[in-house]
Amino acid sequence: MKEITVNELDEKLKSKAEIILLDVREVSERKFGTIRGEEDIVIPVGELESRFSELADFKDKEIVVYCRTGGRSMRACKFLERQGFFNVANLIGGILAWKEIDDTVEVY
Repeated sequence: MKEITVNELDEKLKSKAEIILLDVREVSERKFGTIRGEEDIVIPVGELESRFSELADFKDKEIVVYCRTGGRSMRACKFLERQGFFNVANLIGGILAWKEIDDTVEVY
């Protein structure tokens, strides 16, 4: 499973790379911060098995998966790889690590 740091992700986003951001936190957690807001796809990890078909159009795109600290997103990446998504990466440290880039993210 690939991993990506917040600094690497920030550089890719600044260079306008085509990246799909998948937030696997619960919807209620988004109030503490997001990476790109409404552009992020939100599928809580507990719903991923029943909803991963929503990602079918992005199967060949780079997908960065994030959660609060990286644990749930790691599970999500492993699941997606088993479904044939081979360009997925786990955001190391999750949204809490993203606070290094965006100080509007709240610690929770």
